[in-house]
Amino acid sequence: MVGAKVPQRTALVLGGGGLKGFAHIGVLRALEERGIKPHVYAGTSIGSLIAAARVGGMSLGEMTDRALSLRKRDLFRINHMGMLLERMHSPSLYLEGPLRDLCAGVSPSGTFRDLPTPLLVNTVEVERGTRLVWGLPGLQDVPVVDAVYASCALPGFFPPGWVDGRSCVDGGTIDNLPTAIASVGMDAVIAVDVGSSELGRARDIASQGFAAIYMRAATVMMHALQQHALTDWQGPPMLLIRPRVGHRHWFSFTHTAEIIEAGYVAASAVLDQIGDALCAPSGIFPKRMVSLRVDRERCIGCGICVALAPRIMAFDDTGKAVVTSSPLQWSPADGDFVQECPTEAIVAESLDGSMRTTRPISEPTLHAADD
Repeated sequence: MVGAKVPQRTALVLGGGGLKGFAHIGVLRALEERGIKPHVYAGTSIGSLIAAARVGGMSLGEMTDRALSLRKRDLFRINHMGMLLERMHSPSLYLEGPLRDLCAGVSPSGTFRDLPTPLLVNTVEVERGTRLVWGLPGLQDVPVVDAVYASCALPGFFPPGWVDGRSCVDGGTIDNLPTAIASVGMDAVIAVDVGSSELGRARDIASQGFAAIYMRAATVMMHALQQHALTDWQGPPMLLIRPRVGHRHWFSFTHTAEIIEAGYVAASAVLDQIGDALCAPSGIFPKRMVSLRVDRERCIGCGICVALAPRIMAFDDTGKAVVTSSPLQWSPADGDFVQECPTEAIVAESLDGSMRTTRPISEPTLHAADD
């Protein structure tokens, strides 16, 4: 295998995804083994937490130990008093304290201006309804821990965080993988998506309570927003790493070692085959050859695929969908329309045999109390 040739000015972007974000630790280990040192770190939610810990000098060993020792009681404590006295006016289901303590325990002290390596923490200002990326010029003189808490404050689950007098929540509300902002002035981007890449069919969501329904809806929303940004990517070359963690709950405390290893395996695989692709003018990598076909018996002619991918799909004389171009060279960001087919009639297969998909079935999205 040919190792990755990574430009010096490379941004590492770590996406949100609940505790599935522990896969970022495995990715960092793969980068460290190959001597790859990002010029800028950026993150949303747990991605910002791990990026902040890394910029602050925390070793991967300590990160792993902390992740393995984390338990539900360390993060989720129901806001009984608020729910009882304030009811619908309560700001959150869970108390702020445990999450803030977790953020304070791993985030570097001081402000963004004090950091040895640039760090960007993605949040959303609730009142204005716009993103605020702390660490950018003009947004550096605030405590890092305040921004990290706000980036992790999933709306409804935790109270908003106050950063420099602004009420902010989880940046995934707008942009779960802030590649565009992190890429400014960079020669390449390494992005790690753990939150919404494997949007398979979830079983029995409607019977699992409001938390599961809410998180499923949030995952679908984040996936659509993120996919739009990736489809129209015009920035520097991007290495998109998607660890196989989609089958795990957002807040599962019992599969941490597996999730960390999934990040390491996914990152190692692409870094060992990417070569000098990150020296290209633009594009999303790695790319592979994929063949497409339509199962005519399943196709109902609804036209969703034609509307979403008019350069690849069309109608035949009978009103059925057909593929106009195959095989295709696809990146991990391509082919999202395949999963949009309501009858799963479109089949995508990589020519090397590493991938075959219509719309995979995933495990339930969330149960904070499962573990």
